[in-house]
Amino acid sequence: MQAGTVVENFTLPDQDGNPVSLSDFAGKPVVLFFYPKADTPGCTIEACGFRDHFKKLQKAGVVVLGISRDTVKAQKKFAEKYDLPYPLLADADQTICNRFGVIKPKTMYGKLVSGIERTTYVIGPDQRLIHEFNKVKPEGHAEEVLALLKK
Repeated sequence: MQAGTVVENFTLPDQDGNPVSLSDFAGKPVVLFFYPKADTPGCTIEACGFRDHFKKLQKAGVVVLGISRDTVKAQKKFAEKYDLPYPLLADADQTICNRFGVIKPKTMYGKLVSGIERTTYVIGPDQRLIHEFNKVKPEGHAEEVLALLKK
């Protein structure tokens, strides 16, 4: 996806099973971060980074949404365990992950597997892509996103 491209609407259940659509946030910038698996070390660092900077993001009018292939139940457990104040969307069938092209071949314990490559999309109030962060490093990523939004 290129900067300026309109991001197609989608709907997924959040950690409470409620449907959440990208179009629900039209008129607001959205930070959409894809992470490999709830409650794993890197994903916890990344999710907690957004939690720790959530008030600053909220003050700037930014919506934060996390997406992984986890179930609603796993997202709920993750959100509660780390007191995450934003929706975690469950894409258990990988429909949206595939649409965004974040499923990539990865090596895990010496074996080739298919999984989410940590990727963040910053979407403008007009639902056009502003920026894409690829191969995200969890440490300091929320600060990196905030710096981009301040520009």
